[in-house]
Amino acid sequence: MTKWFQIGVALLLIIAGLLALPIETKVKRYLKGNADDVTPSLAGPVFNLGGGGPDVDEAIQWMINQVRGCTNCATKVDVVVIRASGSDGYNLPIYAMKGVDSVETLFINNRDDANKPEVLDKVKKAEVIFFAGGDQCKYIRNWKNTKLKAAVESVYKRGGGIGGTSAGAMIQGDYIFNACENSVDARDALEDPYRNITFTYNFFTWKNLNGTIVDTHFDKRERMGRLMAFIARQIKDGVSSSALGIAVSEGTSIVVDKNGLAKVMGKGSVYFVLGDHKPEVCEPRTPLTFSNYKIWKVRSGGTFNLKNRPISGYYLRSVKRGRINSNPY
Repeated sequence: MTKWFQIGVALLLIIAGLLALPIETKVKRYLKGNADDVTPSLAGPVFNLGGGGPDVDEAIQWMINQVRGCTNCATKVDVVVIRASGSDGYNLPIYAMKGVDSVETLFINNRDDANKPEVLDKVKKAEVIFFAGGDQCKYIRNWKNTKLKAAVESVYKRGGGIGGTSAGAMIQGDYIFNACENSVDARDALEDPYRNITFTYNFFTWKNLNGTIVDTHFDKRERMGRLMAFIARQIKDGVSSSALGIAVSEGTSIVVDKNGLAKVMGKGSVYFVLGDHKPEVCEPRTPLTFSNYKIWKVRSGGTFNLKNRPISGYYLRSVKRGRINSNPY
């Protein structure tokens, strides 16, 4: 074996080894607007939770205005949209809103991407974060306990805005129905509050959303029964002595200011459903019995104080052997 042949073999082995190395893929991202970062003083933190279906542009604009501390002024903010699939459809309409310097959509569908420096840097420097709809189980599996989660929390701590719609709103609650086993409808949840119903905790822990569980597409998919089951589970399982459901209809948003005052925007209603005592019967393979849920129905333009919750203005509904005693809507 000649010297040159040995060198050639060694080079081929090196090349083969390099080809076998995994290729570092970049996160898919789409920018609309100015690539440079702005650094305004922030006046939040605030929230915008959408019920799915048509987005409420008024609510997104409200969040932007609250964060920049004005309605008609020169102050601008950078918005980051986070999603696991879909398109960059939010870029153009949000960029057209007042006070927006840029909108960038980041597609993050695995835990490696959720820990990449380029992602973390972009999220940390944003003033508004918006989670698109999708699959909350994928979001939880891909983003929980990653550096992305901490980066989003840093925006909140700076006084920024956190928004989301559908699954992107559901992951903002203290208690999250994760749909990792399967989705569930109201009838099945009331018949068995344990079948295919699992929860995720400590995803985000937002000050004015403590003790809450968020549900969306509420009126259209008639989800009151399943929310009642979700609430009963938190109490029965010892998670909390009470739980407040925030149920948002399609084409509707709830916005929450830094003092915890929530306002309903859009065409539908938001239901605040409180369970504040132990359920009479909440067991696997057994229909639910739970008396006297307190329900506040808040129509568009109305408010609900999440920090100092009201003690009146509600109506009562009960579940007995898996059936709601009267129309809960």
